[in-house]
Amino acid sequence: MSFTLHQGTTPLIISIPHAGVEIPAAFAGLFRADWLARRDADWHIPALYGFARELGASVISARVSRSVIDLNRDPEGGSLYPGQATTGLCPVETFDGEPLYDGAGPDAAETARRVAEYFWPYHQALSAEIARVKAAHGFAVLYDAHSIRSRIPRLFAGELPHFNIGTHDGRACPPAMTAKVAEICAASGFSFVVNGRFKGGWITRHYGQPEARVYALQMELAMRGYMDEPEIPTPLNWPGAMKNPAPVAATLKQILEGLRHDPLG
Repeated sequence: MSFTLHQGTTPLIISIPHAGVEIPAAFAGLFRADWLARRDADWHIPALYGFARELGASVISARVSRSVIDLNRDPEGGSLYPGQATTGLCPVETFDGEPLYDGAGPDAAETARRVAEYFWPYHQALSAEIARVKAAHGFAVLYDAHSIRSRIPRLFAGELPHFNIGTHDGRACPPAMTAKVAEICAASGFSFVVNGRFKGGWITRHYGQPEARVYALQMELAMRGYMDEPEIPTPLNWPGAMKNPAPVAATLKQILEGLRHDPLG
């Protein structure tokens, strides 16, 4: 199975589409370097959210590397951020622009095969879990959990805030839900932004349907908040170890506790 799924008891669903670091045997020797194919993973995110099951949340988490297939991209290949640097459905380069393949990368047929084998099973399970939760509670809250290095000049200028909240510019969830999360982040003492460089990926944009009482929000964490983050990642120092994650985890727990309740009352 290319992902894991834990079914919870509350309206809250946590999606972790970029936690995977597995490279299936069929891809052995395909990438220029396996460590490059794993480097842009959302490191330690399942462990950071380890408390989520105790809160009654459902948790779905990818096992396969995003370099094989990115579960948070448009399956039709459309860009999330037209005109800005980003990576695609089947990435051919890292966040820093380094090629993942010696050649051109997967062609259309190979991309379609990966979509069928890895992309749709994850999303079929996620869709079914949203339907189950909504049937049980009358609404569902989808929280898409991510992290990224604090500085990646190719993707964004300067240093990211610790908490980057994305709601598709308010289309994916009610204003009250966004405000609640922002209020908690502001009180934490960490830096934060709402719909800054990261406005929510395909998962947030696709599933967030407030009119149908399915609310979605993406949280992109700057990695320096919970792990060692060397200035230049290398095979010898990356990934960094978790470092004093308790303050960030406490803020995340407070956020998730609040999201278990209907933001519309």
